[in-house]
Parts: sequence; structure tokens; C-alpha cells
Amino acid sequence: MRVQVDMTKCQAYGLCAEEAPEVFDLDEWGYPVLADDVVPAGQEPSVRRAVGACPAQAIKTTD
Repeated sequence: MRVQVDMTKCQAYGLCAEEAPEVFDLDEWGYPVLADDVVPAGQEPSVRRAVGACPAQAIKTTD
């Protein structure tokens, strides 16, 4: 699974980092930073929760 954040939609709510802290870090302004767009094994459920929790619908996944 891969994950992408559309930075033109992101509003820096930070819910992605709450739901999947192993995948999403936040920069100094609260915007998500991905070390890698490939989701580590076992982190798929938390990334799916992050996608659902994003009020701006800025996170997308692909298989």
C-alpha cells in the first residue's frame, strides 16, 4: 500500500499523526511529513483510519 497527502487540500488538523503516528510526522506548522510513501507492513489499518479521519480528505491510498 502507498499513501499520498494532497498538500493543496491539507488543513494541518494533525489527525493523521494521531491515527498513524508510525507513518505520519508533523512539521513545525502541523502539516504531515512522510518519510516514505510505502506504508510499512502492519500499519495499513492505522493508515486507513487516518484517511477516514481527515476532515479535508487530503489523504489517499493505493494498493
